[in-house]
Amino acid sequence: MNRRKKKNTRVNLYRGGDGKSYYEANKRRRMSRYIKVGSTILITLLLALSIMKISGRGIFAQRAYSELSDEVISAQKPDIDVELLTVNEYSRPGLSTNEITGIVIHYTANPGSTAMENRDYFEGLKDSHITQASSNFVVGLEGEIVQCVPTWEVAYASNSRNIDTVSIECCHPDETGRFNDATYQSMVKLCAWLCMKFDLTSEDVIRHYDVTGKNCPKYFVENEDAFAAFRDDITQAIENTPSE
Repeated sequence: MNRRKKKNTRVNLYRGGDGKSYYEANKRRRMSRYIKVGSTILITLLLALSIMKISGRGIFAQRAYSELSDEVISAQKPDIDVELLTVNEYSRPGLSTNEITGIVIHYTANPGSTAMENRDYFEGLKDSHITQASSNFVVGLEGEIVQCVPTWEVAYASNSRNIDTVSIECCHPDETGRFNDATYQSMVKLCAWLCMKFDLTSEDVIRHYDVTGKNCPKYFVENEDAFAAFRDDITQAIENTPSE
C-alpha cells in the first residue's frame, strides 16, 4: 500500500500534476520519435531514387542503343543519300538515343518542297535560330531518301519520343498531304528496313499524331484506312524479305 502511494506520488511530482498528463505526454514523445524515424526513412528513400534516376540505374535504367546487322538486313537497305547536319543545338544536338522502340512518320507541311530543301532548312537553323527542328530521314518527291541525323542520335522531330524513335519527314506534292507513289514506296522500303534493323514490327511505326495529337502526317491522320494500309505494306515488305 505504501509502495503504490509512493509510486503515484513520484508520477505526480514528475509531471507536476496527475498521472494522466504524464502518460499523454509520454505518448506524444513516442509519436514524435516515430514521425522523426519515418521522415528520415522517407527522405533517404527519395534521395536514393533521385540518385538512381540521375544515374539511370535500377527501375530508371534505360536500355542503350543497339541495332541488328547481318547480310539479309544489309541487302534490304534502300539507297540513302547521307547528308548529315552540322552538330548544333538547333537541329542536331549530338545527343545519344536510347534503345529504338519506334519509327515516327511526319509530313513536311511544305507542299512541293524536295528532300534536300527540307534538309537544308534544318541545317540553316544553326544560323537562323528560328526553332529547334530536324529529322533522321527525309523522303523526297522522287523517292529519294536523305539522311540528316544518324539513327543513334536524337533528332528534334517527335517531342517526348525523340529519345527512343527514328523520325522520317515525308514530302508531298499538294495541300492534301497525300504522298505520291514514288515517295510512298520509299517510305515503305525505309520503314521495313528500319524495322528489321531494330527488331520492330509495323505496329511500332506510328504517326506524329500518336505522340502529340498534332495533325501530322495530315493524310494519314485524316484517313485512318490509308495509314492501316501503309502498315500492312510494311509488314508485307518485311515478310517478302529473302531469308538468305
